[in-house]
Amino acid sequence: MDKATGGWIYGLVGVLIFSGSLPATRAAVMDFDPVFLTVARAAIAGILALCLLLASQEKRPVRGDIIPLAIVAISCVVGFPLLTALALKHVTSAHSIVFIGLLPLATAIFGVLRGGERPRPAFWIFSAFGSAIVCGYALAQGISASPAGDLLMLAAILVCGLGYAEGAVLARRLGGWQVISWALVLSLPVMIALCLYTMPQAIGGIGEPAWIGLIYVSLFSMLVGFIFWYRGLAQGGIAAVGQLQLLQPFFGLTLAATLLKESVSWSMFLVTLGVVACVVGAKKFAR
Repeated sequence: MDKATGGWIYGLVGVLIFSGSLPATRAAVMDFDPVFLTVARAAIAGILALCLLLASQEKRPVRGDIIPLAIVAISCVVGFPLLTALALKHVTSAHSIVFIGLLPLATAIFGVLRGGERPRPAFWIFSAFGSAIVCGYALAQGISASPAGDLLMLAAILVCGLGYAEGAVLARRLGGWQVISWALVLSLPVMIALCLYTMPQAIGGIGEPAWIGLIYVSLFSMLVGFIFWYRGLAQGGIAAVGQLQLLQPFFGLTLAATLLKESVSWSMFLVTLGVVACVVGAKKFAR
């Protein structure tokens, strides 16, 4: 198996794991405050990451890695989780998942700016077309649903694309799991302090779905998924493997309908199928 193929396999596993993030977050914010959920998932994942780093006796990052790791921490550890948690107070996870179709384009743009990649012009046509389908859906359906929720999701996509690209560049030198682990550890003192400060006064009324959602986003969305995702981006290319995120709405909508019993309209599926079709063309011209 060549390096590029391995990158796509790792990336696909990461996408499958991330597909459960928004449904799990939606379940968690039904009982947890979005700010607490954000810092709690980061604190739990940070403690696990610290244990991994200590057990493997990893070398500390050099001084030049601190700023990129801080960008990953701000973008992926805090920014995306907080913005999506706030958005999911206004919109359903099925609605928010459609916006993930914009993430490949954001990741590819930051891959050019931060990773030095140069996809061919045809790549941008396919990638932009997939994103245009999503934007069209948002304009037709999303604005009437909740402008605040949609704007929060758009902001989340931008910061996430930056964090993905920055982390992928670091993963070429540090390794995939090391990047997210160091980013989590870097933010751990602040996250623990905020977790204790924002902790609910009473936990007796918090339902089982919210606890399951917290566990999922802490373990899988915040740590395990990134181990596969950053390795995939580093091996297969940020722009190329990033297009696999076009598959995420399909998996996410399925989970939202199956686990949360949310309504998934035919228009949502049509949007998802449209962006999925673009991944084939984008992959061909990514390099």
